[in-house]
Amino acid sequence: MAIIHQHDKRSGITYVYESKSYWDKEKKTSRAKRTLIGRLVPETGEIIPTDGRCRKDKIKLEEAPDYENLYKKALKKLASQETLIASLQKKIDKLEGSKQL
Repeated sequence: MAIIHQHDKRSGITYVYESKSYWDKEKKTSRAKRTLIGRLVPETGEIIPTDGRCRKDKIKLEEAPDYENLYKKALKKLASQETLIASLQKKIDKLEGSKQL
């Protein structure tokens, strides 16, 4: 049994597999059976378990969402939208003022 790292050039992700060798009697040669363990995080070297179908990890689904962080993001988005609305309103007023002249 061996651990194999395989880098996907298209996505840039390194997947980690467990490889088990066995003897194939029909073909009279050794073969390998690979099972996916997870993805490798290059910065930390940590292996994140995955099922290989781009589904969310069961571990992450059990965690409660960070409501404080979500609230802060919503406030930032609201503030930027209000700023955009104010600047567009100024442009509209400027255009209407120039049409009246």
